[in-house]
Amino acid sequence: MELIKAGEKTYYIKNPTNIGIYKISENDVWIIDTGNDKEAGRKICKIANEQGWNIKGIISTHSHADHIGGNRIIQNRTNCQILANKTEKSVTESPILEPSYLYGGYPFKDLRNKFLLAKESVVTPIQDNLPVGLEYFELKGHSYDMIGIKTSDNIYFLADSLFSQETITKYHLFVLYDVKEFLNTLDKLEKLDGELYIPSHCEASKDISSLIELNRNKVKEITEKIYNVCKEEKTYEEILKYIFDNYELKMNANQYVLVGSTVKSYLAYLCDENKVTYEFKGNKMYWKQVEE
Repeated sequence: MELIKAGEKTYYIKNPTNIGIYKISENDVWIIDTGNDKEAGRKICKIANEQGWNIKGIISTHSHADHIGGNRIIQNRTNCQILANKTEKSVTESPILEPSYLYGGYPFKDLRNKFLLAKESVVTPIQDNLPVGLEYFELKGHSYDMIGIKTSDNIYFLADSLFSQETITKYHLFVLYDVKEFLNTLDKLEKLDGELYIPSHCEASKDISSLIELNRNKVKEITEKIYNVCKEEKTYEEILKYIFDNYELKMNANQYVLVGSTVKSYLAYLCDENKVTYEFKGNKMYWKQVEE
């Protein structure tokens, strides 16, 4: 973990999940996300101690395990407040909801792992509780009620509203809960006017325009692929296999639920846009293009 100063009061820790830090006084700081496990939490505490900082609070941009994994150990050590938005608060308090949602039922033991299931923590609604100097704004699409954070240094922490070229090239699909809202969020990002942008899984950048377009084009590409495969009626499992085969992805339990839930979100988007419809035959659900 590398600590980088980004503004007068704004820092971040370069990490697989970038960690934001904002100084509210000479010795007191707030943390934005905490990484994927207790080890990340320990390292955040170590860095804070080395700098002589007291951790007064944590802002969870959303409730995925790689963003709240260090919450509990930091809260236990510092008795700090944790803030989250709407549904993200509920899942952060009851993390079993995350693998349950992804699987569609109680998750079997191979899904109850640290990548999908964080430790619970005590959470306060973010509304009216942010310290002076920080603002939050909604970035829906990737998760239920994900937020970004703007600091007084005009620096934007963008959570998982954007994915890097490396991630897109390797995996093609990134987790989406609501495809339409994700596209709306990309439009919103184009209107921001910041000094620096820090997505959770990308390099910090002064210009995110090309990254926005890369993400938008990939969503359009996947939408088109799923639409085209539904020219002939297909079950969800057949569509999922097509996506894995087409992008040469390897299926395992985690990928089955992560990519699988995302494919369902694309189908929901296409259905709501009246591009595909469904029918039940022989107690199977089939998806097919809407005839024009």
